[in-house]
Amino acid sequence: MNTMKTKRTNTAARSRAVLWTAAALWLAVIVAVMVWIGAYSNAPGAAGQPPDSWPRDSRVSRSEGRPTLVMFVHPRCPCSRASLGELARLLVQDRGLGGVHVLFVNPPGMSPDWAQTALWEQSALIPGVTVQLDQDGVEAKRFSAETSGQTLLYSASGHLVFQGGITISRGHSGDSPGRSTLMSLLADEDSDLSQTPVFGCPLSGTRCEKGAVICRH
Repeated sequence: MNTMKTKRTNTAARSRAVLWTAAALWLAVIVAVMVWIGAYSNAPGAAGQPPDSWPRDSRVSRSEGRPTLVMFVHPRCPCSRASLGELARLLVQDRGLGGVHVLFVNPPGMSPDWAQTALWEQSALIPGVTVQLDQDGVEAKRFSAETSGQTLLYSASGHLVFQGGITISRGHSGDSPGRSTLMSLLADEDSDLSQTPVFGCPLSGTRCEKGAVICRH
């Protein structure tokens, strides 16, 4: 009897040990994933080097005598929903802009319909915004835009005064240095910033980078 009781006790102890080990491993995995998500959410994309002056060969119309704002968007980047939301907030009041253009970069080989996503519809609903298709990323190359959500502000004379993103991290809305800087510049106020990080998917290619679904949170 004592032998059988001892065996049962040992078996129960081993079972508890296995359960505790499994729980510890599962917790470690959760922590690792959370750390990775945090790092990914706060990792900016490539900023590119936009020209200091408005590209002469650009087919995007620049307003004469008033500032012009351009945002480049990947049609299927979930992170850019927040960028467009921040753009809408920026334009709630008349900021003195002569033109606001949202260009959807369509990769080579993709039909124009491929860019007709919910992001396109979201952009079209923003008052004062001109939505355009950038087939094969021609304009993105002219402006050296590399990441979805990259926003450029050119002065009335056609000089670059701001470049960067207007969200605080990937897919997160709220106050950000980028939007605050644009508000100051458009109000003719001084700003210490002229460039901010861009949080979004690469503009090139037909798929957003692995893990972009995290931007949905």
